[in-house]
Amino acid sequence: MAPHPAEDSQDTFHPPSAPLKTANCQLKTENFPVMKRHLNTLFITLEGAWLSKDGEAVDVRHEKVSKLRVPLHNLDGIVTLGWDIGMSPGLMQACAAAGVTVSFCNPYGKFLAAAVGFSPGNVMLRRQQYRVADDKAAAVLVAREMVAAKIANSRTVLLRAGRDHGREEMESAARRLACRAADARLCTDLEILRGIEGDAADTYFQHLSACTTHGDPALLFHGRSRRPPRDPFNCLLSFLYSLLAHDCRSALESTGLDAAVGFLHRDRSGRPGMALDLMEEFRAMLADRLALSLLNRKQLNARDFETQEAGAVLLRDTARKAVLVAWQERKQEEITHPFLGEKTTVGLLVHLQARLLARHLRGDIDAYPPFLWK
Repeated sequence: MAPHPAEDSQDTFHPPSAPLKTANCQLKTENFPVMKRHLNTLFITLEGAWLSKDGEAVDVRHEKVSKLRVPLHNLDGIVTLGWDIGMSPGLMQACAAAGVTVSFCNPYGKFLAAAVGFSPGNVMLRRQQYRVADDKAAAVLVAREMVAAKIANSRTVLLRAGRDHGREEMESAARRLACRAADARLCTDLEILRGIEGDAADTYFQHLSACTTHGDPALLFHGRSRRPPRDPFNCLLSFLYSLLAHDCRSALESTGLDAAVGFLHRDRSGRPGMALDLMEEFRAMLADRLALSLLNRKQLNARDFETQEAGAVLLRDTARKAVLVAWQERKQEEITHPFLGEKTTVGLLVHLQARLLARHLRGDIDAYPPFLWK
């Protein structure tokens, strides 16, 4: 339960330029003081656990025995993964005041509910977000950058696998994805953009199985399946996507944006549309690559999954904990932000992108610069 700490070819995808409106304005991480320290997410998987506030700390108890105490100021999120995990109203209030996002999920990562306080930031930012969301011509200008980055980052996953494992079939898929990324960047219609994204996703998932090297037929990937996942790889992807969605929701809320109102994803009751928009850029780089690493390095095997009578495949408890540890370790790795040109941690990327989106909506930068993985 403890918190854990391009190719030189004609089909290379080139990042969009995002000129600053004021020549002297520099977008540096120093402008984001909240980003100075990488905080942790506390994951609770123990059924029957009860979380409460003890002074300035989170106290995790089970059967009236304290199992863990974590200073609240060391956290940026709490995620419960279980059917019978509770939290005191006092702790919820403290989390809201401290800007700690609380997400309640079922044992397999499906989001159920969240506890949040008042949205921070200038109300004018959220009003501008709503105006852009209601204006399809304006919304597509941001959404297409997110989709193009998603496709380009998916392409990078395939190209890396091709280089690492000598898979020549990746080249044709990479060329198709490069074309789809270029199409997305020029798209001016949201419905067409969604079609481009769907076509690129089909191409990507058709070739993702070729990125596996573990040699276990039980862990092979045969295409994306959701609600429920029908094989171990899809089970792992769904679980990691749930973790990524939590982080994106937290980043948007801390920036003052409304995580529910997206530009690419349509409004739907209970769906965090903007969080889903933001996470598109990170699915391949964060979730998909981690899933491949866990299986290819044999950190997980077929025994770590169970299949229910209805056909749904689920992670066993010990495997979920291993994935959570790997997820937090991945977020601690350092990376150079492609737009800011400065080193940061992988876990802070979603926060930086949320703030860049806010900068664009405020008019500080002419275009939203998506995250492009090199």
